[in-house]
Amino acid sequence: HSRKKLLSVYRYSAYCAARGAMPQFRETVSVDDYVLDVLMRDLIGHDQKPAAYLVYLYLYGQAVRKKWKPVVASVRTIADATGLSKSAIQIALATLGGRELIVTTRAHATATSRHRVLRHWRTR
Repeated sequence: HSRKKLLSVYRYSAYCAARGAMPQFRETVSVDDYVLDVLMRDLIGHDQKPAAYLVYLYLYGQAVRKKWKPVVASVRTIADATGLSKSAIQIALATLGGRELIVTTRAHATATSRHRVLRHWRTR
């Protein structure tokens, strides 16, 4: 059953690629080995917060592209980009803030949040 499902995903991807619907990726984003070797295990395995890991990866990628300037993104923007629910994003952002992996600020109550991605392992 899972093979059949995998095949259908492959066919869908091939169909989209043939129609030109697949995005063209032109840029490679380097990810610190700590994010892959330590943080993934900590957030997914120990904390059981896979959404927090996905949100961190999304914000990390955006930060790399913006030369590490804060990422301006609403909960909805992050939800749309990751495929997660808005409530999952809110919990993930709180987890990441609590773990001091991001700092989120807003200019005023209704402003879009600015997320600064922290990499504490880089300062050691």
